[in-house]
Amino acid sequence: MDIKSVTVAGAGVLGSQIAFQTAYMGFDVTVWVRSEASIERAVPKFDRLEGIYKATLEAMKTDPKAYCRGLAASPDVSAEEIDKLKDQARAARQSIKFTTDYAEAAANADLVIEAIAEDPQQKISLYTELAKYLPEKTILVTNSSTLLPSTFAEHTGRPDRYLALHFANEIWRNNTAEVMGHPGTSPEAYQEVVEFAQAIRMIPLQLKKEQPGYILNSLLVPFLNAAQGLLANGVADPETIDKTWMLGTGAPFGPFRILDVVGLTTAYNIVVLDPRAKDPETTQGKIAALLKEKIDAGKTGVNAGEGFYKYGK
Repeated sequence: MDIKSVTVAGAGVLGSQIAFQTAYMGFDVTVWVRSEASIERAVPKFDRLEGIYKATLEAMKTDPKAYCRGLAASPDVSAEEIDKLKDQARAARQSIKFTTDYAEAAANADLVIEAIAEDPQQKISLYTELAKYLPEKTILVTNSSTLLPSTFAEHTGRPDRYLALHFANEIWRNNTAEVMGHPGTSPEAYQEVVEFAQAIRMIPLQLKKEQPGYILNSLLVPFLNAAQGLLANGVADPETIDKTWMLGTGAPFGPFRILDVVGLTTAYNIVVLDPRAKDPETTQGKIAALLKEKIDAGKTGVNAGEGFYKYGK
């Protein structure tokens, strides 16, 4: 594998996690965001991730259940090795660079991971601008939750080296990486991305063809939409819906707790892709309205300290 230098475009919930995990595994990481204000908003996320990694690693010394696959190769790790991994997390945080400059973000990148908002026009704008600066060698991947890479391939300037690499939330724990090409993706680029996913301690899940939502979100999005529909139509409140799911299935979290982790902005961007969301009388329109109300109030999920639930900071 030739990937050593990685740029992550976007520092939202998953963008920050991808960048931190990649730096934790020893790669040279640059994070591109649109403005200096975006950098200011991003920094606390990376500080929080350093704290999560170090606290989880410390817990692993005494609690086998604390083990996370993204943090250590196996649960049988000594206290001394854990202390070294905590130093690794500290070094990762210190090594991450931030920029708002396209040329700087692209300059030496072997791999660019796009993790910006689920907005086709924003993605096209980013790809078109990056194409002016990216070296020929660079592989470009999207972490889009639902959009197909074939939709954007022509805008990248490198359709043969463009594909999707989709991560689950809390990637240090839920260490999956769905790899999905489009018809024009070269086998060499695809394999390079598979090897990169393995190198950052993810489990690559290789899709054989394009599928909106990949595997995970093909299952998850309808589930979350069903829960939001129950709330939007006044059937039950979030706590009752979550309790029903948890008691009925044994799951540790209900759909609204999952939505808070995913981030309500991402959930909103997904629902408004449905043309029915334009009609306020439809279920999709009601879901969009309730999410918009929370987003406008700054209640965007766990990272904001409040979404459908409140969280201590």
